[in-house]
This record gives sequence, C-alpha cells and structure tokens, in this order.
Amino acid sequence: MRADVRRAVAYIAARASSGIASSSVYDFDAQRYANFSGEVSDTSVSVLDFDARCHISGSRSGDSLSLYHFGAGGHVNLTFTGGGSFSGYDFSSNSHFNGNVSGKSVSLYDFGEGRHFTYSI
Repeated sequence: MRADVRRAVAYIAARASSGIASSSVYDFDAQRYANFSGEVSDTSVSVLDFDARCHISGSRSGDSLSLYHFGAGGHVNLTFTGGGSFSGYDFSSNSHFNGNVSGKSVSLYDFGEGRHFTYSI
C-alpha cells in the first residue's frame, strides 16, 4: 500500500472511530505530520490530503466505509470490527490491512509491506 493511502486510512479510521476532530496525522515511520481537512461523519467521508494533494471521499454504512482515493486512483474498503479494531482492502495496491484505534493512536498492519505502522491524530 502506498504511504499516502496508508496515512489517509489511519487518519480516517481514527476520526471515524474516536470522533476526535483533527487536522493532521503524525506518521511515526516518516517522522512528520501530514495535514488534512474535511469531514468524517456517520454517513460520509470527504477529506482533502494536503501533502498528497488529493481528495478522498466515500460513504459509510454501519461499520463499513467505502472510499475512493483520487491520488492512488483506487477504492479502499474499511470495516470496523469492534473495540477500535478495523480491517480492509486497498484495491490500488491489491493489499489487505488491519489495525486498531486507541484514543488518538492508530496501529496499522499493511500485509503488502509485511509490517506495522503507527500514527497519531
């Protein structure tokens, strides 16, 4: 999974799971903040990633989010599985991921990269 897609997934998962409003996510791997703006609501997602210079939008139905990452040109499915946990699939890289949101922290395992990534909003 591309780093910008992974970062956006972490940001959106944190916002959707915690309800915390944030305009950035800290990427511990890259050791820097990435800036975002937009809405993550109970029914829809419309977010602008300033660093990747692209829009991510989609809809939410219950515990599932169906997103489109315009920078990567592909869909991302994200499903919350309870207790802050989530899993999903990035169609642009054909890779699965899963993770957990705990407060402002997000841990994400990218099966395509074969390792964990940590973020904070």
